[in-house]
Parts: sequence; structure tokens; C-alpha cells
Amino acid sequence: MDINWNMVGWIIDMILNGIIWLIIAAFLIPLIEITDKWTRKGIKFMDVADKWIRNIIESLFEWIERKNIKIISAFILMIILGILAQLGVIPKLIT
Repeated sequence: MDINWNMVGWIIDMILNGIIWLIIAAFLIPLIEITDKWTRKGIKFMDVADKWIRNIIESLFEWIERKNIKIISAFILMIILGILAQLGVIPKLIT
């Protein structure tokens, strides 16, 4: 009986790949759990920061509207739109 060395090499390769991926998964699953907690904390912080920033901008626009200051509101709006354009939010809204 002739041994098919290609098949033997393929089987050994599959077994070694399986072992390596098992080791990688064993180390990465706890790391994923840790980073998942960090991600949740980051999203909660982003929510708080977003609400805070929205509140500041809204109160600032109300103050400008009460004082009837058009030039300052134009500069602030230009700054806000410039920041949104740099962050790539406006092109995402357009498409």
C-alpha cells in the first residue's frame, strides 16, 4: 500500500491549525470580555458627553437668540459645521 504524503501533510496541517486556533481563542476570549466592558463604559461616557454638549449648544443658541446676536451665532454655526465636516459627519448625512 502506497502512502499519500500529500494527504498526510494536509491532515497534520489541519490538526496543527486547529490546535493553534484553539490556543488563540483561549487567550483572546478573556481579552474580548475585558475590551467589551471597556467598550460599554466608553459608549456610556459618549452618551453622557453627547447629552452635555447638546445641552450646552442648545442653551448657547437660546442665549444668542434672546440677545439677538447674529454675527456670533454665524461664527458659532460655522465652527460647529466645520467640526462636523472634519469629523466626516456631514458627508455621511448627505449620502
